[in-house]
Amino acid sequence: MSPLAGRTYRQKPKRKTSLHQLEFIRLVIAELKRSPDKISIIKQNCDYYRQQTFLKKGFLLAIERFDWVFEVDDDIERICQQIQADDFIGNRLRRYPLLFKGIIT
Repeated sequence: MSPLAGRTYRQKPKRKTSLHQLEFIRLVIAELKRSPDKISIIKQNCDYYRQQTFLKKGFLLAIERFDWVFEVDDDIERICQQIQADDFIGNRLRRYPLLFKGIIT
């Protein structure tokens, strides 16, 4: 019998978003709806961080997910829905608030 037989493994707990981070995302989305031209700030942030030599793999994946969202459509409502979505892409986008730097002034 294997020494690992019969062991149960604990699942990783789901990562919860802090209230502070949720409030920040709400403010970002409200500002994006008020001035849709600020989407260009997110694109500039993605370009800036993409050029950095050493980034976490997760951060690079978030930038890639934003590229996917921007390729589909430039409609502000759909972009905001995707940021708020409770799926893999939405969670990945919300995990890195540096991508939203400069939207709230």
